[in-house]
Amino acid sequence: MTTFTLLHPGAMGAKVGGQATRTGARVLYVPTGRSPASLRRAREAGLEPAESLESALAVSDFVLSVCPPHAAEDVAHEVFAHPFRGVYVEANAISPDRTRRIAAACAEREVLMLDGSIVGGPPGPGSAPRLYLSGDGKQVARVAGVFEDTWVVARPLDAEIGAASALKMAYASYQKSARVLAAVSHALAAHHGVAAELAREAGSLTSNILAETDQLPSVAARAWRWAPELEEIAATLDTAGLPPELARGAASVLRRWDGDKDRFDLPLEDVLDHLRAKG
Repeated sequence: MTTFTLLHPGAMGAKVGGQATRTGARVLYVPTGRSPASLRRAREAGLEPAESLESALAVSDFVLSVCPPHAAEDVAHEVFAHPFRGVYVEANAISPDRTRRIAAACAEREVLMLDGSIVGGPPGPGSAPRLYLSGDGKQVARVAGVFEDTWVVARPLDAEIGAASALKMAYASYQKSARVLAAVSHALAAHHGVAAELAREAGSLTSNILAETDQLPSVAARAWRWAPELEEIAATLDTAGLPPELARGAASVLRRWDGDKDRFDLPLEDVLDHLRAKG
Protein backbone atom coordinates (compact mmCIF):
# COMPACT_ATOMS: atom_id res chain seq x y z
CA MET A 1 0.00 0.00 0.00
CA THR A 2 1.23 3.47 -0.90
CA THR A 3 1.09 5.97 1.94
CA PHE A 4 1.45 9.69 1.48
CA THR A 5 1.12 12.82 3.53
CA LEU A 6 -1.08 15.55 2.08
CA LEU A 7 -0.16 19.13 2.89
CA HIS A 8 -2.85 20.42 3.22
CA PRO A 9 -6.56 19.47 2.95
CA GLY A 10 -7.77 22.67 1.30
CA ALA A 11 -10.53 22.89 -1.31
CA MET A 12 -8.25 21.36 -3.95
CA GLY A 13 -5.93 19.24 -1.84
CA ALA A 14 -8.58 17.34 0.10
CA LYS A 15 -10.39 16.26 -3.04
CA VAL A 16 -7.18 15.29 -4.82
CA GLY A 17 -6.20 13.22 -1.80
CA GLY A 18 -9.66 11.70 -1.70
CA GLN A 19 -9.23 10.45 -5.26
CA ALA A 20 -6.03 8.63 -4.23
CA THR A 21 -7.92 6.74 -1.54
CA ARG A 22 -10.05 5.23 -4.30
CA THR A 23 -7.01 3.32 -5.58
CA GLY A 24 -6.18 1.97 -2.13
CA ALA A 25 -3.65 4.59 -1.08
CA ARG A 26 -3.43 5.63 2.53
CA VAL A 27 -3.62 9.42 2.66
CA LEU A 28 -2.56 11.13 5.88
CA TYR A 29 -3.03 14.72 6.97
CA VAL A 30 -2.12 16.64 10.11
CA PRO A 31 -5.23 18.15 11.76
CA THR A 32 -3.25 20.34 14.19
CA GLY A 33 -3.75 24.00 13.31
CA ARG A 34 -6.23 23.33 10.52
CA SER A 35 -9.52 25.21 10.29
CA PRO A 36 -12.90 23.53 10.92
CA ALA A 37 -13.57 23.72 7.18
CA SER A 38 -10.32 21.90 6.40
CA LEU A 39 -11.06 19.22 8.98
CA ARG A 40 -14.51 18.70 7.49
CA ARG A 41 -13.09 18.43 3.99
CA ALA A 42 -10.53 15.89 5.16
CA ARG A 43 -13.18 13.72 6.81
CA GLU A 44 -15.45 13.87 3.78
CA ALA A 45 -12.55 12.87 1.51
CA GLY A 46 -11.68 9.85 3.63
CA LEU A 47 -8.28 11.12 4.72
CA GLU A 48 -6.64 9.73 7.84
CA PRO A 49 -5.59 12.09 10.64
CA ALA A 50 -2.03 11.80 11.91
CA GLU A 51 -0.85 12.67 15.38
CA SER A 52 1.87 14.96 14.04
CA LEU A 53 3.75 15.83 10.89
CA GLU A 54 6.70 13.80 12.18
CA SER A 55 4.59 10.67 12.64
CA ALA A 56 2.97 11.10 9.22
CA LEU A 57 6.31 11.52 7.45
CA ALA A 58 7.78 8.50 9.23
CA VAL A 59 5.38 6.16 7.41
CA SER A 60 4.95 8.05 4.13
CA ASP A 61 6.33 7.10 0.73
CA PHE A 62 5.83 10.61 -0.52
CA VAL A 63 4.48 14.03 0.38
CA LEU A 64 2.03 15.91 -1.82
CA SER A 65 2.17 19.65 -1.23
CA VAL A 66 -0.99 21.48 -2.35
CA CYS A 67 -1.16 24.83 -0.60
CA PRO A 68 -1.48 28.56 -1.42
CA PRO A 69 1.51 29.62 -3.57
CA HIS A 70 2.94 32.04 -1.02
CA ALA A 71 3.30 29.21 1.53
CA ALA A 72 5.00 26.66 -0.74
CA GLU A 73 8.56 27.16 0.52
CA ASP A 74 7.52 27.38 4.17
CA VAL A 75 5.59 24.10 3.85
CA ALA A 76 8.59 22.44 2.21
CA HIS A 77 10.93 23.55 4.99
CA GLU A 78 8.49 22.26 7.61
CA VAL A 79 8.96 18.85 6.01
CA PHE A 80 12.74 19.25 5.77
CA ALA A 81 12.89 19.86 9.52
CA HIS A 82 12.16 16.13 9.91
CA PRO A 83 14.16 13.08 8.78
CA PHE A 84 11.96 12.39 5.74
CA ARG A 85 13.63 10.39 2.96
CA GLY A 86 10.71 9.77 0.63
CA VAL A 87 9.62 11.69 -2.47
CA TYR A 88 8.45 15.31 -2.16
CA VAL A 89 5.87 16.28 -4.78
CA GLU A 90 5.75 20.06 -5.12
CA ALA A 91 2.36 20.60 -6.78
CA ASN A 92 1.75 24.28 -6.14
CA ALA A 93 1.18 27.14 -8.57
CA ILE A 94 4.66 28.60 -8.30
CA SER A 95 7.32 29.76 -10.74
CA PRO A 96 9.91 27.34 -12.12
CA ASP A 97 12.59 29.31 -10.27
CA ARG A 98 10.88 28.76 -6.91
CA THR A 99 10.35 25.11 -7.79
CA ARG A 100 14.05 24.65 -8.53
CA ARG A 101 14.90 26.45 -5.28
CA ILE A 102 12.81 23.93 -3.36
CA ALA A 103 14.41 21.12 -5.36
CA ALA A 104 17.86 22.36 -4.33
CA ALA A 105 16.79 22.36 -0.67
CA CYS A 106 15.49 18.81 -1.17
CA ALA A 107 18.81 17.71 -2.63
CA GLU A 108 20.69 19.09 0.35
CA ARG A 109 18.66 16.76 2.55
CA GLU A 110 18.85 13.81 0.17
CA VAL A 111 15.13 14.03 -0.59
CA LEU A 112 14.00 13.38 -4.17
CA MET A 113 11.57 15.99 -5.48
CA LEU A 114 9.07 15.89 -8.31
CA ASP A 115 7.67 19.00 -9.95
CA GLY A 116 3.89 18.91 -10.18
CA SER A 117 1.13 21.23 -11.31
CA ILE A 118 -2.64 20.91 -11.21
CA VAL A 119 -4.63 22.33 -14.11
CA GLY A 120 -8.38 22.49 -13.68
CA GLY A 121 -10.83 22.64 -10.79
CA PRO A 122 -11.17 20.22 -7.85
CA PRO A 123 -11.99 16.67 -8.96
CA GLY A 124 -15.59 15.54 -8.95
CA PRO A 125 -18.49 14.81 -11.27
CA GLY A 126 -17.82 16.71 -14.47
CA SER A 127 -14.40 17.90 -13.32
CA ALA A 128 -11.19 15.96 -14.00
CA PRO A 129 -8.13 18.12 -13.25
CA ARG A 130 -4.81 17.20 -14.82
CA LEU A 131 -1.83 16.54 -12.58
CA TYR A 132 1.31 17.16 -14.61
CA LEU A 133 4.51 15.67 -13.22
CA SER A 134 8.13 16.17 -14.25
CA GLY A 135 11.41 14.92 -12.86
CA ASP A 136 12.66 11.39 -12.17
CA GLY A 137 10.73 9.16 -14.58
CA LYS A 138 10.48 6.15 -12.28
CA GLN A 139 9.03 8.17 -9.41
CA VAL A 140 6.76 10.15 -11.75
CA ALA A 141 5.24 6.85 -12.90
CA ARG A 142 4.86 5.71 -9.32
CA VAL A 143 2.99 8.85 -8.26
CA ALA A 144 0.88 8.83 -11.42
CA GLY A 145 -0.16 5.26 -10.66
CA VAL A 146 -1.78 6.37 -7.41
CA PHE A 147 -4.35 8.32 -9.46
CA GLU A 148 -5.01 5.72 -12.14
CA ASP A 149 -8.71 5.53 -13.13
CA THR A 150 -9.68 8.43 -10.85
CA TRP A 151 -10.97 11.92 -11.54
CA VAL A 152 -7.39 13.19 -11.25
CA VAL A 153 -5.74 12.63 -14.62
CA ALA A 154 -2.02 12.21 -14.09
CA ARG A 155 0.05 13.34 -17.09
CA PRO A 156 3.77 12.55 -16.86
CA LEU A 157 6.13 14.91 -18.66
CA ASP A 158 9.41 13.66 -20.04
CA ALA A 159 11.16 16.73 -18.72
CA GLU A 160 13.23 18.10 -15.85
CA ILE A 161 12.18 19.87 -12.67
CA GLY A 162 10.54 23.18 -13.58
CA ALA A 163 8.62 21.95 -16.63
CA ALA A 164 5.36 21.14 -14.83
CA SER A 165 5.48 24.48 -13.01
CA ALA A 166 6.16 26.34 -16.26
CA LEU A 167 3.12 24.73 -17.87
CA LYS A 168 0.95 25.85 -14.96
CA MET A 169 2.30 29.39 -15.17
CA ALA A 170 1.70 29.50 -18.93
CA TYR A 171 -1.87 28.22 -18.64
CA ALA A 172 -2.80 30.29 -15.58
CA SER A 173 -1.31 33.47 -17.05
CA TYR A 174 -4.09 33.33 -19.60
CA GLN A 175 -6.91 31.73 -17.64
CA LYS A 176 -6.63 33.86 -14.51
CA SER A 177 -5.94 37.12 -16.37
CA ALA A 178 -8.88 36.48 -18.70
CA ARG A 179 -11.26 36.17 -15.74
CA VAL A 180 -9.98 39.41 -14.24
CA LEU A 181 -10.25 41.16 -17.60
CA ALA A 182 -13.84 39.94 -17.97
CA ALA A 183 -14.71 41.47 -14.60
CA VAL A 184 -13.18 44.81 -15.59
CA SER A 185 -15.00 44.77 -18.94
CA HIS A 186 -18.37 44.12 -17.32
CA ALA A 187 -17.74 46.78 -14.69
CA LEU A 188 -16.98 49.32 -17.41
CA ALA A 189 -20.10 48.40 -19.36
CA ALA A 190 -22.23 48.65 -16.21
CA HIS A 191 -20.74 52.07 -15.44
CA HIS A 192 -21.93 53.34 -18.82
CA GLY A 193 -25.29 51.55 -18.76
CA VAL A 194 -24.54 49.06 -21.53
CA ALA A 195 -24.18 45.88 -19.46
CA ALA A 196 -26.96 44.04 -21.28
CA GLU A 197 -25.46 44.89 -24.66
CA LEU A 198 -22.03 43.63 -23.61
CA ALA A 199 -23.59 40.40 -22.34
CA ARG A 200 -25.31 39.95 -25.70
CA GLU A 201 -22.03 40.46 -27.56
CA ALA A 202 -20.31 38.05 -25.19
CA GLY A 203 -22.91 35.41 -25.98
CA SER A 204 -22.06 35.61 -29.67
CA LEU A 205 -18.36 34.84 -29.16
CA THR A 206 -17.22 31.52 -30.58
CA SER A 207 -13.47 31.89 -30.19
CA ASN A 208 -11.20 29.72 -28.06
CA ILE A 209 -8.47 32.31 -28.01
CA LEU A 210 -5.80 30.30 -26.21
CA ALA A 211 -6.09 27.54 -28.81
CA GLU A 212 -6.01 29.87 -31.83
CA THR A 213 -2.26 30.23 -32.23
CA ASP A 214 -2.73 30.64 -35.99
CA GLN A 215 -4.23 34.06 -35.25
CA LEU A 216 -1.20 35.39 -33.39
CA PRO A 217 0.72 36.58 -36.49
CA SER A 218 -2.24 38.83 -37.35
CA VAL A 219 -2.21 40.21 -33.79
CA ALA A 220 1.46 41.12 -34.15
CA ALA A 221 0.81 42.62 -37.60
CA ARG A 222 -1.94 44.86 -36.20
CA ALA A 223 -0.24 45.70 -32.91
CA TRP A 224 0.66 49.18 -34.18
CA ARG A 225 -3.09 49.94 -34.30
CA TRP A 226 -4.12 47.98 -31.25
CA ALA A 227 -1.68 49.60 -28.82
CA PRO A 228 -3.21 53.12 -29.15
CA GLU A 229 -6.69 51.59 -28.80
CA LEU A 230 -5.64 49.93 -25.56
CA GLU A 231 -4.39 53.30 -24.32
CA GLU A 232 -7.84 54.75 -25.06
CA ILE A 233 -9.39 51.86 -23.13
CA ALA A 234 -7.05 52.55 -20.21
CA ALA A 235 -8.10 56.21 -20.18
CA THR A 236 -11.78 55.21 -20.26
CA LEU A 237 -11.30 52.85 -17.34
CA ASP A 238 -9.39 55.47 -15.38
CA THR A 239 -12.18 58.01 -15.84
CA ALA A 240 -14.70 55.44 -14.60
CA GLY A 241 -12.63 54.78 -11.49
CA LEU A 242 -11.74 51.29 -12.68
CA PRO A 243 -8.25 49.74 -12.82
CA PRO A 244 -6.46 50.64 -16.08
CA GLU A 245 -3.35 48.52 -15.46
CA LEU A 246 -4.35 45.52 -17.58
CA ALA A 247 -5.09 47.71 -20.59
CA ARG A 248 -1.86 49.67 -20.18
CA GLY A 249 0.06 46.44 -19.75
CA ALA A 250 -1.47 45.03 -22.93
CA ALA A 251 -0.51 48.19 -24.81
CA SER A 252 3.06 47.84 -23.57
CA VAL A 253 3.17 44.22 -24.75
CA LEU A 254 1.81 45.17 -28.17
CA ARG A 255 4.64 47.66 -28.64
CA ARG A 256 7.12 44.78 -28.64
CA TRP A 257 5.68 43.98 -32.06
CA ASP A 258 6.28 47.50 -33.43
CA GLY A 259 8.63 46.11 -36.06
CA ASP A 260 6.05 43.59 -37.31
CA LYS A 261 3.57 46.07 -38.79
CA ASP A 262 1.43 44.42 -41.51
CA ARG A 263 3.61 41.27 -41.53
CA PHE A 264 0.67 38.87 -41.59
CA ASP A 265 2.84 36.01 -42.87
CA LEU A 266 5.32 36.21 -39.99
CA PRO A 267 6.09 32.68 -38.68
CA LEU A 268 4.62 31.93 -35.27
CA GLU A 269 8.08 31.20 -33.88
CA ASP A 270 9.16 34.76 -34.75
CA VAL A 271 5.94 36.25 -33.38
CA LEU A 272 6.58 34.66 -30.01
CA ASP A 273 10.30 35.39 -30.06
CA HIS A 274 9.65 39.10 -30.58
CA LEU A 275 7.85 39.20 -27.22
CA ARG A 276 11.08 38.46 -25.40
CA ALA A 277 12.96 41.39 -23.94
CA LYS A 278 16.10 42.10 -25.91
CA GLY A 279 19.17 43.66 -24.44
